[in-house]
Amino acid sequence: MSVTQVKRIAISDSPWPWLLPLVSLLVVFTIYPLIYNIWLSFHEFMPRKRALVFVGFANWVQLWHDTRFWGALGVTFVYFTIALACEIVLGMAVALLLDAELPGFGALRAVLSMTLVIPPAIAGMMFLLMEDPQFGVLTYLLNMLGLLDKATPILATSSLALAGVLVAEIWQWTPFMVLIFMAGLRSLPPEPYEAAMIDGASSLQMFRRLTLPMMSRVIAVAVLLRGIDLFRVFDYVFVMTSGGPGTSTYSLSLYAWQQTFSFLKWGYGATLSLVSLAIVMILANLFIRAFKVRW
Repeated sequence: MSVTQVKRIAISDSPWPWLLPLVSLLVVFTIYPLIYNIWLSFHEFMPRKRALVFVGFANWVQLWHDTRFWGALGVTFVYFTIALACEIVLGMAVALLLDAELPGFGALRAVLSMTLVIPPAIAGMMFLLMEDPQFGVLTYLLNMLGLLDKATPILATSSLALAGVLVAEIWQWTPFMVLIFMAGLRSLPPEPYEAAMIDGASSLQMFRRLTLPMMSRVIAVAVLLRGIDLFRVFDYVFVMTSGGPGTSTYSLSLYAWQQTFSFLKWGYGATLSLVSLAIVMILANLFIRAFKVRW
């Protein structure tokens, strides 16, 4: 292609020269893997033959009778609900506290955002050490406060393990909600608050009647983004508990990974991942319709 042709394409009104790289990436990294995953869900890898064999709907039939799948799905929903609720409440509370130009608040906002650059696997390892029954600082503090017995390891107790993993998740991603909510708070018009103060409204009344309604779109977008990410939790569970003790922290993503790479059930792992994708898409679209989210 000559230089003249390149210049002609660059100054043309057609959007395709600029969209082509993006479309190519979308096809290679999204559409093709999705189609291949659907094809793979109707096959299964046979180690003896060292080949993929067509099994029809066998993987999908197995899915509905798999108690491990339903258990992992239940754990994922519990994890999703608790983490999202905590991050919304804490994120809004911290955002309201930091929504001021007091000395040092700018540095504090910068420090909060530092948790977002830590890889989740590293954050999981940090909390794995902090919750260690022998020398973990969190375990020590809980023992000092009388909230935890010394003979009760957090991550090795079925009733506490999920909470131990959730602490890492909430600690790392609450600042993400804080940043989004602070951006929303900074964009609110001051006139309604001035009128409310003249009318004698309290801070709680202004928050309920003004802040929450005007922030509803921002909150909805934040919930949508974090909800999609939370549903595919893997890093923290894998690093901190590997799904244990028993299946108390067994997430759906961890189960799909185990079936695919540990047991070499590539077709069944693809089926699990497709079900996870379908659930996320259904929930996200229902949420968008219910709360009228506009991009």
